[in-house]
Amino acid sequence: METFQALMVDRTQNEFKLALQELRLEDLPEGEVTIRVRYSGINYKDALACSPAGRVVRKYPMVPGIDLAGTVTASADPRYRAGDEVLVTSYELGTGHYGGFAAYARVPADWVVPLPQGLTHREAMALGTAGFTAALSIHRLESNGLAPEQGPVLVRGATGGVGSAAVSMLAALGYEVDASTGKSADHAYLRELGAKRIVPREELTPAAPKPLGPEHWAGAVDPVGGEGLAYVLSRLRYGGSVALSGLTGGAEVAATVYPFILRGVNVLGIDSVYCPSALRKQLWERLAGELKPQRLEETVYREVSLAGVADAAKEVLAGKVRGRVLVRHET
Repeated sequence: METFQALMVDRTQNEFKLALQELRLEDLPEGEVTIRVRYSGINYKDALACSPAGRVVRKYPMVPGIDLAGTVTASADPRYRAGDEVLVTSYELGTGHYGGFAAYARVPADWVVPLPQGLTHREAMALGTAGFTAALSIHRLESNGLAPEQGPVLVRGATGGVGSAAVSMLAALGYEVDASTGKSADHAYLRELGAKRIVPREELTPAAPKPLGPEHWAGAVDPVGGEGLAYVLSRLRYGGSVALSGLTGGAEVAATVYPFILRGVNVLGIDSVYCPSALRKQLWERLAGELKPQRLEETVYREVSLAGVADAAKEVLAGKVRGRVLVRHET
């Protein structure tokens, strides 16, 4: 093999460029483990990386793709050998270090997770950072006392990657799931994933919100943030928690202190980027077992090649995607 295909993004003072290029293995950045990438996925951060308006890439040129799954072809670390099936998500992948939108990747060994038994490359990327973030959110909520018998759990942005995974996982664990969405056409999809009740997005942003409303949700998975978060906090049951992982709804939250000091509620910050390796591996094992969505395939919106990433990224940014877009690399 002399060259392989990669999707490269570059920015100069006057131009933003996203194009397929031919790379050589020696073009890859330093790292102990070289991986033949089989699948990757398009996350919201990837879509931003592929957009001139996005500001997530730390240095240019860059190969985007914060997720990848594939086969080790070379390793300078004794933990991994050629032929091992692995996955990598987050860290600086695709933003500060060449990522998954290329046929090959070379990464630090500490970023690598063995592909758990029970997951294929494709299934791992159907989960990807979105599925991992959902699993981490559930883990943190449970660590703070959440249990199925305590009451319903709200999932915001329920048709997105994190939301779809969270609805399916929570339902499989026996939780009563309220799924919030602004897409009326996707109500049946969310019920198929396990949602008991659909909450229209506008219901979370009333015209005259009260600092405290009637207690309802025992917890919430929130990859949206913004205006609706204050309302969710005001409706949590005593001691309830929100696992907050995103800001697609905005970075500002006009909340009061009342839910915190009168009901003891919590906001749990969810960072899947630098999640410690031990917990990361533990959660991926769980994702291959009890947290593996029964309808995982139904969360796949479609599959594209590297040539289709640019158009799919635009759809992700426009909010037209339900679930996950997978990127298949030619074998």
